[in-house]
Amino acid sequence: MTTTASGAGHGPGSASPDGAGGSPGYHVRRTLPLRVEAVRQFRRRRTLVAFGILLVLPWVLVGAFKIGGDPGPDGIPSLVDVATASALNFALFALFVSTGFLLVVAVALFCGDTVASEAGWSSLRYLLAAPVPRARLLRQKLIVSLSYAVVAVVSLPLMALVAGIVGFGWGDVELPTGGTVPVGTALGRMAIIIGYSLVAQFVVAALAFLLSVTTDSPLGAVGGAVGLVIVSNILDAVTALGSWRDFLPTHWMYSWMDALQPQIQWTGMAKGAAISLSYAAVLFALAFRRFRNRDIVS
Repeated sequence: MTTTASGAGHGPGSASPDGAGGSPGYHVRRTLPLRVEAVRQFRRRRTLVAFGILLVLPWVLVGAFKIGGDPGPDGIPSLVDVATASALNFALFALFVSTGFLLVVAVALFCGDTVASEAGWSSLRYLLAAPVPRARLLRQKLIVSLSYAVVAVVSLPLMALVAGIVGFGWGDVELPTGGTVPVGTALGRMAIIIGYSLVAQFVVAALAFLLSVTTDSPLGAVGGAVGLVIVSNILDAVTALGSWRDFLPTHWMYSWMDALQPQIQWTGMAKGAAISLSYAAVLFALAFRRFRNRDIVS
């Protein structure tokens, strides 16, 4: 994505938003339909590879537990100690080990590759010359990429639940600290946990999307988002920062574990959701602003 004196998608020959001044039959609402963009992104190899990894991982973990045997207590009680107690326990464990990196990479991949790849293939200017208005092009790509990111985050625990039923059977959730949660209650808690995990990943999606409209390198956009998340995790480990850590985008990423308490603790999840959505709103706004003012020749 390179800056020049003139930008694609603007000028005397561009159609107006309501279709006036364009070719007969042209209407802005008919440009780049969501269905077309969804099919284009689905056919990319990165989409198939990402979903392949997310759907295979739970079965790999089941195989690892079957080969290695049931995990025993190892210091501080954790979800790994009760991972094989039931299908729901296993799904929670799979989500726990994937939240901090695998899901981050998947979300960054879908949202960071969407615009940068078009620029890298030198096809972005042709989309704008169709003409697809810049705001609509970016909105359509954002809707589709976020949709795939949502499916990615949801598909992992759901597949882990299926794998857990096959490997360990159905039953109540056993808590690492002792006690159980009945299946009916646990399913409701699981829905809350997955929902919060989605919200917590919004900041990753927004950061990757901003980098995607800034560079023509998909690897740079995805790697940049993942790298900044890693830096945030490192800073979060510096206890000397005290309450400043509360403003780090990853500080509240595991607050969904508060839903496993006998009584759900909402404070951490409320703060985490507020931080994630606030950062996401600002980063998405910056992405649209930067793309609107950028001249594109690639």
